[in-house]
Order: sequence, then C-alpha cells, then structure tokens
Amino acid sequence: MTYHQQLHPWCIVRLLSNMQQRVVVRFRRRNDAEAHLRILRQQTPNLHYDIMFDTAPDSAQQPHEG
Repeated sequence: MTYHQQLHPWCIVRLLSNMQQRVVVRFRRRNDAEAHLRILRQQTPNLHYDIMFDTAPDSAQQPHEG
C-alpha cells in the first residue's frame, strides 16, 4: 500500500462480474466519497459502485515466517 493510499483509505469501487472489484477513486473522508458516489450513480446508473474502507497492509510490512 503506497503512502497516498494510506492517506486516502476510503475507496469507491466498481463492482464487476465474478465477484471482482476495481478501485475507481480514493478519498480521505467518507463524506467526500459518499458525495462522489452520488454523482457517479447519477451519471452511470447502469453500473454498480460501492464504498469501502481499505486497510489492507502492504505485503512488505508483514513479518516473515522462519
């Protein structure tokens, strides 16, 4: 996870087929993400978006076993 991603944990994700998702944009605050989500849903009502809080740690920061 990059430093920018750590500073912007609120994500709008586009829901794709086969249980996949793609991050569209990231925000520092949830209310900013909600406002942007409303605009996206108005502009493209046939696509599915959702908000998520991304806290996935970077794989380089995880302790190694052994």
